[in-house]
Amino acid sequence: MDPFLAAGVSLAPLEGGWSGETFLAEAGGERTVVRIFADPRHHPAAAEIGGAVLRLVRGLVPVPQVKEVRRASAESGMPALLITEFVPGVRGDLLLPTLDDDGLEVIGAEAGRVAATLAGMPTLRPGVWADGDLRIEPRELGGLAVWVEQHLAELPTWPAEDVDRMLAVAESAQELLDTVDRSCVVHSDLNPKNLLLDPDTLTVAAVVDWEFSHSGHPFTDLGNLLRFDRLPAWVDGVVGAWCEARGVDRDDAVALARAADLYALVELAGRAGANPVADRADRQLREVARTGDLHAAVGGT
Repeated sequence: MDPFLAAGVSLAPLEGGWSGETFLAEAGGERTVVRIFADPRHHPAAAEIGGAVLRLVRGLVPVPQVKEVRRASAESGMPALLITEFVPGVRGDLLLPTLDDDGLEVIGAEAGRVAATLAGMPTLRPGVWADGDLRIEPRELGGLAVWVEQHLAELPTWPAEDVDRMLAVAESAQELLDTVDRSCVVHSDLNPKNLLLDPDTLTVAAVVDWEFSHSGHPFTDLGNLLRFDRLPAWVDGVVGAWCEARGVDRDDAVALARAADLYALVELAGRAGANPVADRADRQLREVARTGDLHAAVGGT
């Protein structure tokens, strides 16, 4: 048995670790977080990529320190591991509902600065991380309209007129995205549940869950922060801080953010019925299609 998992080391599922592969480990009074990459659907170098991304951004955005990365062992049957420090804090999705408008704006600004910092970390081309050296493997998506068409089979109950309106929205959104001709480091799941917050100072203690990180569009993370959370105080904090850091007009930034997030929204909607987030994405995408408005949202979002 791997000595890390031997007697004396306790492992407990980490609350909020939805993958079922994230654990809180304790040994000798020290707590760490262990991500076990047991699912064969993971990239073969997922643990190494995850560790490399954390090392890349550490010092620019708050992330846990990497303690160790272990490759999978075919001989012992042990999966790959990514071991990081344990950072105390409260998940944003749990803390935000308890805050007043002032608190929401403060935390929103913190999140906006994180997204803006990542948007300022340039890469040579868009794509996915191929290995622990963060070599970029290009991924050709073909544009938003093509992306929507590819996912139409997963949305069989849509009326034909809504499909036409959705394609029109996608085409105009892609034209907007094409006005930005650079790529950057993207977290790709930057939302309150992946922010560990200090409830006393209302600062971001750590940004976690970088599994979907890649090289992509500079407005992707901003779009994720604005996808479902539409309370004015939160939006003002996020957008104000992002625009101040990046020097972009507010209306332009929001439009580009909504356009960039359409890729994720379409993909999530195609999984409606699988989980509450996908169901919510489906409802929101249907409202975008029904109205022909990229900024549309269903009630309560």
